[in-house]
Amino acid sequence: MPDDNRDQAGRPSPDALLERARAEMRGRLKIFLGAAPGVGKTYEMLISGRAKIADGLDVVIGVVETHGRKETEALLAGFEIIPRVKIDYKGRPLEEMDLDGILARRPDLVLVDELAHTNAEGSRHPKRYLDVKELLDRGIDVYTTLNIQHVESLNDVVSQITRIRVRETVPDSIIDLADDVEIIDLTPDDLIKRLHDGKVYVPRTAERALTNYFTPGNLTALRELALRKTAQRVDDQLLTHMQAHAISGPWAAGERVLVSVDHHPRSASLVRYAARMASRLRAPWAAVYVETNRSVNLTEVERDTVAATLRLAEQLGGEAITIPGREVAEELVRHATANNVTHIVIGAPKAATWRDWWSRSITDELIRKTGEISVHVISGNEKDGTTARGVRAAASAPQFDFRAYLLATVYVAVALAVSIVLDQVLDVRNLALVFLMAVLTSAVLHGLRPALYSCILGALSFNFFFLPPRYTLTISDPESVLALFFFLGVAIIASNLTATVQRQAAAARQRARTTEDLYLFSKKLAGTGTLDDVLWATAFQLASMLKVRVVLLLPEEGSIAVKAGYPPDDTLDDADIAAARWAWEHNHAAGRGADTLPGAKRLYVPLRTGRTAVGVIGLDSDRRDGPLLTPEQQRLLDALADQAALAIERVQLVADVDRARLAAEADRLRSALLTSISHDLKTPLAAILGAAGTLRNYFAAMAEEDRSDLLSTVVDESERLNRFIANLLDMTKIESGAMEPNFALHYPGDIVGSALRRAGKILEHHKAETSFPADLPMVRVDAVLFEQVIFNLLDNAAKYAPEGSVVHIEGWADADNVVLQVTDEGPGIPAADLTRLFDTFYRVRKGDQVRAGTGLGLSICRGFIEAMGGTITAGNRAGRPGAVFTIRLPKPNDIPKLDELK
Repeated sequence: MPDDNRDQAGRPSPDALLERARAEMRGRLKIFLGAAPGVGKTYEMLISGRAKIADGLDVVIGVVETHGRKETEALLAGFEIIPRVKIDYKGRPLEEMDLDGILARRPDLVLVDELAHTNAEGSRHPKRYLDVKELLDRGIDVYTTLNIQHVESLNDVVSQITRIRVRETVPDSIIDLADDVEIIDLTPDDLIKRLHDGKVYVPRTAERALTNYFTPGNLTALRELALRKTAQRVDDQLLTHMQAHAISGPWAAGERVLVSVDHHPRSASLVRYAARMASRLRAPWAAVYVETNRSVNLTEVERDTVAATLRLAEQLGGEAITIPGREVAEELVRHATANNVTHIVIGAPKAATWRDWWSRSITDELIRKTGEISVHVISGNEKDGTTARGVRAAASAPQFDFRAYLLATVYVAVALAVSIVLDQVLDVRNLALVFLMAVLTSAVLHGLRPALYSCILGALSFNFFFLPPRYTLTISDPESVLALFFFLGVAIIASNLTATVQRQAAAARQRARTTEDLYLFSKKLAGTGTLDDVLWATAFQLASMLKVRVVLLLPEEGSIAVKAGYPPDDTLDDADIAAARWAWEHNHAAGRGADTLPGAKRLYVPLRTGRTAVGVIGLDSDRRDGPLLTPEQQRLLDALADQAALAIERVQLVADVDRARLAAEADRLRSALLTSISHDLKTPLAAILGAAGTLRNYFAAMAEEDRSDLLSTVVDESERLNRFIANLLDMTKIESGAMEPNFALHYPGDIVGSALRRAGKILEHHKAETSFPADLPMVRVDAVLFEQVIFNLLDNAAKYAPEGSVVHIEGWADADNVVLQVTDEGPGIPAADLTRLFDTFYRVRKGDQVRAGTGLGLSICRGFIEAMGGTITAGNRAGRPGAVFTIRLPKPNDIPKLDELK
């Protein structure tokens, strides 16, 4: 971030000191950065840790992955290793770094390998770098390792180089947080040799890696990325150090380019030259405009040129900066030295003017004051100026204000009246001060031209009424001539200075109002989450700030259509549709007041981002002819359109991410469905076919008991297949929203009894117990759906509870609900599975002894219960193993009394 410490020259930058203070309050972070796996990051981190132990520091290992490398494993000796915490994930125990254990141990330094690692579900933080941030916030120093392909900002670049998309990434802010970044470098040939020697991967994995990832070209490109990222971080640290210690630059450890722009058309060519220079040097660059007192006198065309030039700098990848100041050269040098700029690009002086007789040009002053900074003086080309806007500007309203001149006359008349009174006691030359007060009052309240008018009127009045011979315009005394001359000079100079200050104050107020409006608009856009909200906020803001009618058009099915407007309007004639489409396709303004299709009713301006045009703004007003916007309004439109375009793009990107997530979820469900169907259909069908085939071929030779067993197998597997198909149909109804329960009042115990009879075969190896009070209220449910819920819960209990155990069903009533609870004596539900237990096709894995399931039963339970207005939750029994499923149904308010039923 550029620092502009203009008022504290020679003092440290407050921002740099604040950053330094923050760093001292937290632990220090050192990142061992490598271009690829196997370069020796972990090895070097352990060596550095051993050196810290030798220095007397308390060093522990939080997590280190040796990957079976013997030389790395040998370095672990002598370190205290914090035992990892075990987390159950889908039935498999995973080991993660024990963050709480490290915090309780509170060492001076902890070694944490693989910063980009994703923690298992159930951990405190989803990513390991968040664990590291918590350690730093607690004042613990951290050494960690990272490969360059895991840096978020380089993810696309790495994917393009290696053709492999890395999923585990670390935000760049973590690298910016690092106090030290040490590059662990190894040439591609040496790394490939390590692969061949089996020091990185096992032989088979190493062979695939050499073919797909560890090619010399890939490794060279990744190595360059790692070196450049490290150099960039070191350059930022150098700049912070210089600002914190008030060191005047430049220290040419890294290149930085600054280009000075002004209101001349050639500034655009200077910006392009600076962009090319920065690209050659691979250096950051900025375009700086110094706003001086003379800036308020710029014409609208010149102001438009400045704004367009700064926009061009941003489009070319630079930073646009505006600095208020008195002298251009002085402010440029101050900014350059504060930000370690090494190259300044400025335009060559124009033809000599009258000012050059007693003052140097800005270029000459800059060359004299820059010291070690290189100054590139470029002639520039006015024909190669900023790309024309393509929109004619409306003429500004006339500035003549008759009331201001009338009031100026009144001020002079008051001054004349006061002077007539004071003429009795003061010398005539002192009366000029009274008229000077009238001139200054006109300048402060009404500007320069009314002040000059009052100056002339005051001089004539002073001459006519007070200089001898009085009541004539002739002057007889030479001293009076000199007094009148100086009065005019002082009045003109004072009125000019006062009017300049007044213009600057008015411009500052207008700029503050515009800035506040833009800030509120950006804040409003940041808080919007849908495209309709963004479009409505944009249309309203444009209409209110520019005093125009607005329509917003977005691409739709290969064309462009109206999506919002203020006031609401969705009708466009053929000329407007053609102009809007042309503006969108060519990324250039069209329509009313533009060079293209000027016959349209509205002016159409594209909404642009760094990637492409995302839409079109249409503007119209009550004036039926001529251009719509003044140059100032056009600049404001540019600022509003840029913010709106970014907001629209943000919403669209979020929608793209959501679509991708839904597509991934659909793929997962489709895969689960295919897996379920292939297994849960094939298994019972195979059993049925086997049993039926055996009966057909060997019926006469089989004993009666064997035939009965095979027939039971056919019936059981057919019922299982029927349940599976029924579950699929029920899930389809739930997902489509076609579930319409047939509500009626039922006693819960009756439905539970029916479900137990239906599940008799499933529970034949278990003991079922029920407990329902006689006064338990009836519930308003669909009896068929509710029975299916109880049946699915019983089926689930039979799968996971051991044979001979008890499945208990009980019911009771609380203040607002009727509660049913199904408990078993199985192993319980893993904590990691509790949140996903009711997801479609999700199955808890508990080993081969558990009967296969489809992952639909509990999902159907939730769908049915919610359709009947209730809730269902899952948990574990307290004090003993087993699962607990709790159903809550609201108490009906219209239960009839017994005598009413009679």
